Amino acid sequence: MTEKKVFVYDGAQADVHWDGRLCIHIGECGRAKNELFVGGREPWCQPDLVSPDQVADVVDRCPTGALSYERKGGGTGEVADAENVVSVMYNGPLYVRGDLEVDGAAEDMSGARFRVALCRCGHSKNKPFCDNSHEDAGFKDYGAVGDSGEGFDASGGTLKIGRAPDGPLLLKGNVSMVAASGRVAFKGTKAALCRCGHSQNKPFCDGAHKAAGFKAE
Repeated sequence: MTEKKVFVYDGAQADVHWDGRLCIHIGECGRAKNELFVGGREPWCQPDLVSPDQVADVVDRCPTGALSYERKGGGTGEVADAENVVSVMYNGPLYVRGDLEVDGAAEDMSGARFRVALCRCGHSKNKPFCDNSHEDAGFKDYGAVGDSGEGFDASGGTLKIGRAPDGPLLLKGNVSMVAASGRVAFKGTKAALCRCGHSQNKPFCDGAHKAAGFKAE
């Protein structure tokens, strides 16, 4: 029997989708100061207790793409952020927002078109996505970004996120990178980002995956 991964919470004006393949329980949804998500309640998500705009606001807070929504009656659905941004988390994954095309995302991962959390420790069992394995692995990187990039003429457009076999994440498209300190550190149109956890130039790849024997699609 196949385990159900995507749950749909129906509402009169908007439906909310929760994708267990992407969720790492950051808690932005449950801590929102409204009645959309309430832990311990059955069902925990009730879209009709808030407005469609509040649904959109809370869903947009989810950094992993595990939450998505669909308005009914022809209302506007989620649109990509105007700028593609990679945020490097302190001892954690890469949060990416924007107009995304992620190699490895299933066709029914609707939230992953706009928001994802990508593994950079090398231990996720759900690559390229983070599954919180960095916690047990003791991954350490404080999120500094050294390279400033070559810049770009205008923001926006699709950010393609590819995977080099047994190697880095390959970004192609306009992208800004934010260090864990909050500094906008990098602007460019391409980058190779470490996903093995061994680079000495994180978040960028330095070829360390070869000596480390890293294996991933």
